[in-house]
Amino acid sequence: MSFPPKRAADNVLSSAPDLGAPEHKDYAMASLVPFDQRDGWIWFDGEMVPWKDAKLHLLTHALHYGSAVFEGERCYGGQIFKLTEHSERLKEGARIIDFEIPYSVEEIDEACRAVIQKNNLVDAYVRPITWRGSEQMGVSAQGNTIHLAIAAWDWGSYFPMEQRLKGLRLTHATYRRPDPATAPCKAKAAGLYMICTIEKHRAERAGYADALMLDYRGRVAECTGANIFFIKDGVIHTPIPDCFLDGITRRTVIGLAKARGYEVIERVIMPEELSDFSECFITGTAAEVTPVAEIGEYRFTPGQICETLLKDYMALVHPDAQAAAE
Repeated sequence: MSFPPKRAADNVLSSAPDLGAPEHKDYAMASLVPFDQRDGWIWFDGEMVPWKDAKLHLLTHALHYGSAVFEGERCYGGQIFKLTEHSERLKEGARIIDFEIPYSVEEIDEACRAVIQKNNLVDAYVRPITWRGSEQMGVSAQGNTIHLAIAAWDWGSYFPMEQRLKGLRLTHATYRRPDPATAPCKAKAAGLYMICTIEKHRAERAGYADALMLDYRGRVAECTGANIFFIKDGVIHTPIPDCFLDGITRRTVIGLAKARGYEVIERVIMPEELSDFSECFITGTAAEVTPVAEIGEYRFTPGQICETLLKDYMALVHPDAQAAAE
């Protein structure tokens, strides 16, 4: 029996920053690279493995049941930002979904740095992931080996400050962030991103960069892969992270805002309040600090606070980036 060839899009990912806005698509499409065909090295269960040889068995438990936890980290100028915080969250996330990573936080930190060095990277994205293996197949898999792998790839700063300050276009998501009683929302667990992928795809097909998700109670929560902030009368408002991740970038930006003397209020935000806000921005490892121009029918004008926090963040993570962006 013969089968039609795989379409190129089925096995291709972009190595460019996924800011998602239409003006970024030309660059992203020009940078499509099959991630499974790259050259380089991946740290895999304690050893450096050639990139193309880092493979899993079809019956890996994590592939079928979502039993994996991962991190997304950025390396600036050869240094991984907030590395230990990420490694600590990875360890805790694994415990939340009921397994123990067989490496310490210090060992994970060391392995991440080794991947950067082995691949001669300077500005990069780092992806540690841990998962249940393939010894047992079924919902119960208590005897399965726990694996850890770390990949990293080049990810520089491709977009000038003035382009980012135009702001992203977001739409409204249909799916909602789940009740903590129904899902391990404090773990960066792979399975929790299924609805994020659905909503991201839906938004992109409609011409938007991303989607704003509500929580199970109908309150404003986050975007598909980033936390969200709003500004009104010089005060910054952000949802309480009680059913979604309290992002490391989120916490960093709150600290930067307070250092500037801005008031930051973490509170319940209802969707009907969106018309009251003048500025909006999102935060995350990939998004860094990115202003938002619209969410569905609501419009925002990226202003001084957005620009200040974006510049402060870039100065923090990469002291030379601010000068290069201006």
